[in-house]
Amino acid sequence: MRRRLPQGFTLVEIIVVLALGALLALIAVPNVVSLLSRYRLSGATRQVMGDLMWARMQAVTQKNEFKVVILDEYRYRILDDDDNDGTTGPGERIWVTDLRKNYPGVVIGHTADPVFFPGGSAAMGTITLANQSGSKKLKIHITGRVKSV
Repeated sequence: MRRRLPQGFTLVEIIVVLALGALLALIAVPNVVSLLSRYRLSGATRQVMGDLMWARMQAVTQKNEFKVVILDEYRYRILDDDDNDGTTGPGERIWVTDLRKNYPGVVIGHTADPVFFPGGSAAMGTITLANQSGSKKLKIHITGRVKSV
């Protein structure tokens, strides 16, 4: 007589495994959502900081001012101000960045629109990025240094 081996799982076993999986998912999802929010804020801060440092470098390289203008709570513009008059003129390039594309939920605020001068210095100001996980500040020093505080 041959002994018969089990061929699969019973319905009760499958239901227990699915219930345990659902319970673990319910515990993990809120933690993942809060982590995602923090990662978005950090990523947006690195993006803006990188763009500010790039604007400073371009001001020194091209020997003209680069002005960063916060347009609204999601967008900012970098102006290659060839004639150093603070306004957009013919032939002057503009880069617009919308944080909503890569970092949904992150908003931007500021104390003053930063301007980077050909000598590497800058008009001082603070840019604040925030979302539901908190806020981060970028301080632009008169020396042109951009620092996360």
